[in-house]
Amino acid sequence: MPKLTVNEAVAGFTHVFEFDYVDLIALGTGNKFTIATIPAGGAVEMACVHKVTAAAGSTSVVFDVGTTSGDPDEFIDNLDADGMTVPVFNTGDQFTSGYTKPVTAVTSATTVYLKLTDAAVASLTAGKWIVGLRILNLAQYVKGLAA
Repeated sequence: MPKLTVNEAVAGFTHVFEFDYVDLIALGTGNKFTIATIPAGGAVEMACVHKVTAAAGSTSVVFDVGTTSGDPDEFIDNLDADGMTVPVFNTGDQFTSGYTKPVTAVTSATTVYLKLTDAAVASLTAGKWIVGLRILNLAQYVKGLAA
């Protein structure tokens, strides 16, 4: 009988990105981090943001997570990251526009971004978040096919 692989056995996320207020100050308003790559034929099944430490110094920490360079909001859209009280899942356009399945598979390797839209980011003095993604990639199990 097949056994679970490590990725399937660990908390449900295949990709986790951690950052704090220092990272956001360095990033600057309107800029973005590359947080993952969806391999060709892959799809995002789940996206989540968890606030580890409360933000201080700004009440407008807002960001998006997705694949569109200019407005990456397919997975998490317009998240009030300083005001959140519980982890936030799948609020992006692709998840809220009638999808009941993973976001449509990509035809080529596709970058996932986190974009900051906080106008007062330089005022931050505290805050830490993590973003978790579950990226499906069946090709990783086929010899010679995995990216």
